[in-house]
Amino acid sequence: MTDTLWGTKDVTSAKDKADENFPVGSFLIAPRLRPYVHTYYNFARVADDMVDTTELTPPEKIARLKGMAGVIRGEIEAPQRADAQTAVKLREVLTRTGVPLETATDLLDAFCMDAEKSRYESWGELLHYCCYSANPVGHFLLLLHGEAAETLAPSDALCSALQIVNHLQDVASDLKVLDRCYVPRLWMEEEGVSVDDLRLVRSKPGVRRVFNRMLDGVDALNRQARVLPYLIQDRRMRLEAAVIVELCHILTARLRRQDPLLERVSLTKMDGARALFRSMRHFPAIA
Repeated sequence: MTDTLWGTKDVTSAKDKADENFPVGSFLIAPRLRPYVHTYYNFARVADDMVDTTELTPPEKIARLKGMAGVIRGEIEAPQRADAQTAVKLREVLTRTGVPLETATDLLDAFCMDAEKSRYESWGELLHYCCYSANPVGHFLLLLHGEAAETLAPSDALCSALQIVNHLQDVASDLKVLDRCYVPRLWMEEEGVSVDDLRLVRSKPGVRRVFNRMLDGVDALNRQARVLPYLIQDRRMRLEAAVIVELCHILTARLRRQDPLLERVSLTKMDGARALFRSMRHFPAIA
């Protein structure tokens, strides 16, 4: 049963939080909570590797992901292997802190979607995916800090915005490596372009218009997210959120100016410093 569920090979990649666009448990997070954030990230990274690997079939990917969910819920035991043990460690964190198990299992639902689904029909369908693939991350961080329920809606807007700009950054590589496309098909159809046009080295005018339409949606989400730092009570988490809000605005604007088919549009260390400076102007220095 264990071999059937988990297989015989750990497919975890060498990626870590340094490879991410946005801060993951940065120095702004309180030292006592930082290990919990890293545990959550390690779990999510392993699950992401499970679904992105080319060494497993879709049914094998889903079996492992459901196995991870079973471990989180305490329904099954995990083998003594690094990938499965990330679920054991996160369950311990969630149990100790009282953060809902759904902040982990919803992520796994999104990865199961990725194992089976490679195209998205509409903007609404993409936002539904973000409800599982991105928004639970914000819920975990805010509930870990004991923040109020009123922070969750603007957090959802921010997390969905972050997810969509990440899809736009990786639009070429996702299609080339994984044959996965998050650009709404109906919007492409309206502009007379198709998924095959996303395989070109430059964006056609119709493709550019679709990208801009997606960024219009991101701008709307970013406007909703602007209020988030003002609702957060924990001073460190407030500043962390403010920095991420600023970084999302910076990257969104850059994606309007640059072509993600021609190059991977990304943030720089200077962007991080700029975002921190802008945030410090609006919020008191952390203790």
